[in-house]
Amino acid sequence: MANEFNIRNISEENLADFLKQHCQQSFRAKQIMQWIWQKGVTSFEDMTNLPKQLRDLLNEKFYFDGLREAHSEISNDTTNKTLWQLYDGEHVESVLIPSKDRYTVCVSSQVGCKLGCKFCATATLGFKRNLNRGEIFEQVFRASNEAQKRNGNLSNIVFMGMGEPLLNYENVLQAIDRITSPQGLGMSPARITLSTAGIVEGIKKLADDKVRFNLAVSLHSAKDEIRSHLMPVNRMSNLHDLAESLKYFVNKTDSRPTFEYLLLKGVNDSLSDAVALAAYCRQFPVKVNIIEYNESPQSSYNASTEKDRDTFVSYLENKNMIVNIRRSKGKDIAAACGQLANRFS
Repeated sequence: MANEFNIRNISEENLADFLKQHCQQSFRAKQIMQWIWQKGVTSFEDMTNLPKQLRDLLNEKFYFDGLREAHSEISNDTTNKTLWQLYDGEHVESVLIPSKDRYTVCVSSQVGCKLGCKFCATATLGFKRNLNRGEIFEQVFRASNEAQKRNGNLSNIVFMGMGEPLLNYENVLQAIDRITSPQGLGMSPARITLSTAGIVEGIKKLADDKVRFNLAVSLHSAKDEIRSHLMPVNRMSNLHDLAESLKYFVNKTDSRPTFEYLLLKGVNDSLSDAVALAAYCRQFPVKVNIIEYNESPQSSYNASTEKDRDTFVSYLENKNMIVNIRRSKGKDIAAACGQLANRFS
């Protein structure tokens, strides 16, 4: 394309320098940043307080990596899954999840995923590329607008969509900075949760950066053999390595991470699995979310029975652990946890 630079990748300082070089007033840089990060526009023509000459210049020199809604589907429980077409023709999904008048958006950070977790539909897509910070930010902005149209508010953001956020570290952190900044959407970091499959170096980097948002780790087994089978990432950094990174994170941030634990029938839902999980969790303060498995045509796994789930949870609670059972929403449109694969019914 003739206009080769993505406007959402430029800093305000560099934009001000660009404007000076083109005989434009540098204060316009602040106005442009407000249009992009506070008002969420993806067109220079929408920047109505800029002179036409300046809008024409911006159109000539820059482009937006804006999202185009390719498909939208609403489930029986009003969960909304949206397929976004990216500027280069690739696609990702985000999910808007209702809870009374509050909404949570599940955001994607990559096109596909390279980690190959056996239970996850996204893994069947392979990996295409990382999302830019603007593409990540816009998923949140669009979700906030949709929540307001429904007379509600966007209360939470979870990086639990397509991709591994810590393998796209810089773009994800820059997007979160724009989401939480007063010069952006001004949302509290406490309303954001980043979920990782256990990228040890990424967790340590989060600790060194002293992030203020929440960390969740997809654990799914406290036995190395089982976890390595379910999640190939465990072969590179095993449960011991993961524990050491989490100790470091807790020490640096003084926060309590969450373990996401997907119960799979006959795989990781026995009493011995619960014993192993309780022992593993004694190493640091942690919460445990028990997630029901959402079956998909791409997977041979089945959800645990209610009896096995209750036995599993009861053991953990008897060990005075903080345990929540997460109920899935949007299953009828393949919008629930582990089902995102750019397919629509």
